[in-house]
Amino acid sequence: MNFLLLDAAEAQPQAGMGGSMTWIMLIAIFVVMYFFMIRPQQKRQKELRKFRESLQKGDKVVTVGGIYGTISEVKDSYVLIDVDGNVRIRFDKSSVLKDSTDLIQAK
Repeated sequence: MNFLLLDAAEAQPQAGMGGSMTWIMLIAIFVVMYFFMIRPQQKRQKELRKFRESLQKGDKVVTVGGIYGTISEVKDSYVLIDVDGNVRIRFDKSSVLKDSTDLIQAK
C-alpha cells in the first residue's frame, strides 16, 4: 500500500512538467495551422478581391458556375457578360472567379 502512495507522490511533479509541454504543443499546432492554412487562404481572398475590382469591359472571365464569357459592362455590384451572340447575362461581381484568357490559349 505504501508503495502505491509513493508512486503517486512521485508522479505529481511530472504532471506539472507535462502541462507546460501541452501548452507548447498547442501553440505550435496553432502556428503551423496559421502558416499552412489561414495565411494562404487570406492571400487568395485578397488576390481575388483585387481581380474583381480591376474588371474591365472586354475581359474574358469564368464565373463560379463555369460560364465562360466576355464582360460587356461593369457596374458597382454586377457585371454583364456576353456569353454567345446576343446572349448577355448579369452576374454579381462576387460570381466572377477568374480570367479565362490563359485558359483559352492553353487549348
